Amino acid sequence: MRAVYAFLSLLGLAACATTPREQTLVERALDAMGGRERVAAIGTLSVKGTLKQWEPEQSEIPGGEMRFGNEGSFEALIDSARLSERYDYEKRFAYPAARTYRYSEIITPQAGFVLGVDSTSRNAQDLKMTPPAHSMSGLRLATTQREQLRASATGLLVAMSANPSRVRPALDLVIGGVDYPTVSYGPFLVAFDPQSGLPARVRTLDYDNLWGDVTYDAVYADWRDTVGVKFPMRLTYELNGRVVQEVQLTDVRLNTPIDPAKFDVPAALRVDAAPPATGKVPYQWVIRRQFIGVYLDSENPGYDTRASKGLRFQPLAPGVFHVVGGTHNSLLVEMSDHLIVVDAPIGDAQSLWVLNEAKQRFPGKPVRWLVLTHHHMDHAGGLRAYLAQGATLVVGEGSRAHFRRVLAAPIERNPDLPPHDFSQVPIVEVPESHVMRDARGRQVIAYAMANPHARGMLMAYVPDARLGFVADLWSPGPPLPPKPNAALLSVVNTVNRAHLEPLRFAGGHGGVADYAPLARLAGE
Repeated sequence: MRAVYAFLSLLGLAACATTPREQTLVERALDAMGGRERVAAIGTLSVKGTLKQWEPEQSEIPGGEMRFGNEGSFEALIDSARLSERYDYEKRFAYPAARTYRYSEIITPQAGFVLGVDSTSRNAQDLKMTPPAHSMSGLRLATTQREQLRASATGLLVAMSANPSRVRPALDLVIGGVDYPTVSYGPFLVAFDPQSGLPARVRTLDYDNLWGDVTYDAVYADWRDTVGVKFPMRLTYELNGRVVQEVQLTDVRLNTPIDPAKFDVPAALRVDAAPPATGKVPYQWVIRRQFIGVYLDSENPGYDTRASKGLRFQPLAPGVFHVVGGTHNSLLVEMSDHLIVVDAPIGDAQSLWVLNEAKQRFPGKPVRWLVLTHHHMDHAGGLRAYLAQGATLVVGEGSRAHFRRVLAAPIERNPDLPPHDFSQVPIVEVPESHVMRDARGRQVIAYAMANPHARGMLMAYVPDARLGFVADLWSPGPPLPPKPNAALLSVVNTVNRAHLEPLRFAGGHGGVADYAPLARLAGE
């Protein structure tokens, strides 16, 4: 018996001494990249490259072709001794308007900084600084740090080798019929090429405000030798299998001197710079709002915490409220026994705030109708919170099938709502107009709009308040341009076609303005 026990003990010791499969994959990859010692000896890295980025949920047609966001170039300086990185960008944006931004990002483990203008949605700190600059929000810093590690094949593999306890088993990824051995490391699933042993794909399991649970992958390709170390010169990024970003490296240099001044930032930015956020980080929102140059760098995705006290109900007429205080607004109309909401911007967190506020103000009155002006993620991303409480969805013509697919998507990773069956949600598609009324005769009417921004666009109108609501086509409040553009004319044309008599318009962006000046501008 003792002999058997001793034999079993020896087997157990032998098993413990065996290198786990996961670590074997990591070490094989490092060998294929040039050897662990050579890769780990990289002290500085200088990189140049180009990029292209697309936004799938700003399409013209619901569920249609992605919008091209921008193309640009960048230079990166990475100093492992200082634990600092600098990225200098030039991005030439095509959407939502043509413009060019040149800016720099400086990243440390504790804080991140932006030097220059990188967005049309500049936060309060950036507007005050001369020249423009701001410290990154914790949300952006956490996202940037995650994405930098994903993009760095050498850095990621060295970190995995140095932290073997964090390298865990994972189900192998099967892509295009090929089985890729896969391990888990932190937020990443790292898949290896079965032939070369090189890392092939780095995946995260993210959440998208429209498409729910999504996969986000960086795919490494075009490996080339640089002073004995192989680098992937091409990276493509896939969201649920669709390419949303392409990066091509054009020059990689190892261990070249870097001027420490490259990492200097104004002292004023360091005073209250945020550490990387933990918990609920809306990675896809942070990433993809930057793809189109409209990201508001704030601790709250919906408003600038440095400038706004938060969301609020702004009364516009008896029982009519503009939900403002953030970058995106909605409209709430009180009916005799229910409520109507127009637009569900940002995500379910903002919608839940509106629902909770409405419950306090209008007890016993549920939101019966949710009207979406259009399908874009920033105006529709909070739809589930309303629909989970029984609202009927009202959308433009040609949008029903798109939203059926959206509502069928899994939402296990939704940070604000539990899983819910949305298959029975009623969806009303509006080819011309749709009237919502109560027992007392109050009406809210949705009108279809021919417009240059998005197919299936709707305008909302409250006849007894003589108030209209539009998103993106007109942001009421700021001065009108010298000449009307196609977007503004689409508002006037819809008013005329429907024979409306509005006094004012509220916007999905901006505030409230009289309609008469717009009508005069259009030659009415």
